[in-house]
Amino acid sequence: MTQTSQIGLIGLGAFGRLAATHLAPHFDLVGHDPSVRDLPGGRWVSLDEAAARPVVILAVPVQALAGVAEAIAPHLASGALVIDVASVKLEPLRILREILPAGTRILGTHPLFGPQSAAQGVAGQSIVLCPEAGVEADCVAEFLTDRLGLDVHLSDADTHDRTMASVQALTHLVSKVITDLGLTDAPYTTRSYDLLAEAARLVAEDSDELFRAIERHNPHAADLRRRFFDAARKLDERLVD
Repeated sequence: MTQTSQIGLIGLGAFGRLAATHLAPHFDLVGHDPSVRDLPGGRWVSLDEAAARPVVILAVPVQALAGVAEAIAPHLASGALVIDVASVKLEPLRILREILPAGTRILGTHPLFGPQSAAQGVAGQSIVLCPEAGVEADCVAEFLTDRLGLDVHLSDADTHDRTMASVQALTHLVSKVITDLGLTDAPYTTRSYDLLAEAARLVAEDSDELFRAIERHNPHAADLRRRFFDAARKLDERLVD
């Protein structure tokens, strides 16, 4: 990826707009979203025009990925680089591999941040790159590191999803439970409480689509979730004996 690269960004929700803000100063950026008609730092264009760019970023929920992939497939340039930003990797990469034309280069990515955690900027935040076989990710990693200041990690999709089952699926689950308890502000707290409250705050505005993707589309999350609730039930039984 060079400064003259043309990028088509499909999906202008909360994360898509965050991405646009940081990509627009470096690239010729166009974007498409049927529900959003403006693009920070770039131009809103039709789906086929955005999909025809040499680099296409899909900032859409996992649940919508297959439909979007089918819609863009006829318009992709030969050898286009297609990048997804989903929070899980095995399922999105399988979908893109099965639907997109042969010769399309596919790079799975997972930015480990969102609009809330990156409110003060993305420098110092982490991102995982999961390139498909034969896809060279060095130029993307170099841009993300040198220009955006991100901490880049390379991984395969299965290792990523296994790691995220505990790092993300479990922490989001606990944070959602804390949020749903509706605890009122306390006049005095402990450091451990403050950390739990901060974790809950960071995911409080995440969409239900994102939460479901993290919990239901990661093949390793269900087992860890069962173990968590089993441990919670056993602890509850100990406390009532």
